[in-house]
Amino acid sequence: MNRHASLVALLCAAVLSSCDWYEKNTVQDIAGPVPAGAKIKFFNFGVSSPAVNFYANTRKMTAVSSVTGKESNLGVAYGGVGAGGFYTAIAAGQYTLSGKIADTAVNHDLAISNLTATLEAGKFYSFYQSGRYDTTSKTVDAFIVEDAFVPQIDYAVAHVRFVHAIYNANPMTLYATIRNAVDTTKVDTVAVGAEVAYKSAGAFTPLRGGVYNLLTRYASGTTNVLTRTGVPFLAGRVYTIGARGDITVTSTTALDNTLNR
Repeated sequence: MNRHASLVALLCAAVLSSCDWYEKNTVQDIAGPVPAGAKIKFFNFGVSSPAVNFYANTRKMTAVSSVTGKESNLGVAYGGVGAGGFYTAIAAGQYTLSGKIADTAVNHDLAISNLTATLEAGKFYSFYQSGRYDTTSKTVDAFIVEDAFVPQIDYAVAHVRFVHAIYNANPMTLYATIRNAVDTTKVDTVAVGAEVAYKSAGAFTPLRGGVYNLLTRYASGTTNVLTRTGVPFLAGRVYTIGARGDITVTSTTALDNTLNR
């Protein structure tokens, strides 16, 4: 009986020891909601602007990778978007957003654009350097818009909106043209939202998937201001068409197509 009791006690102790080890060494369950933050894209649409790195307060949000071990002097050039066109995550809050000169030899880290903005949790934004770079004051304009696309993916249509970043152009409406789905001898023309003024964004507008020709016009006008041909919009995707440049210098102007989602 004593040997049997001792064996039982030994087995119980082993079980308790095993339980203690399990409690100490199992993977902790940390399932739960991920802390909500904001997401932001950065565009350098400032005409003649030097290449920049974008910052939120003192945090560098975009940069170009370097294989030399030293900071790259390339940055985001005119017409470019930071972080490869992807959104960058950031905690919600108020920030001074800025573009700082990337050149490591001349005016390195000089802020040429500054804008104070409050970024809200769960929202998406786009920050634009715009206007013409002033070489004397070393400044350029800037603005921010919310990217208020519908969070649910609609695989039946694409969603497209227009952002106006040309400082010396009048308010414009973006139009998209495509061959009629039934009668290919006809062309359908769709207004992509309403008229949009400088430093503003239109609403995301549903378009059937396909390849479009784009154009902008001033109010009550019939003359095309900007054009771009052969732009594919895939159903289930979200796009921003951004007008950039100096309206008096054709070589600087463009309708930029950026994928939001």
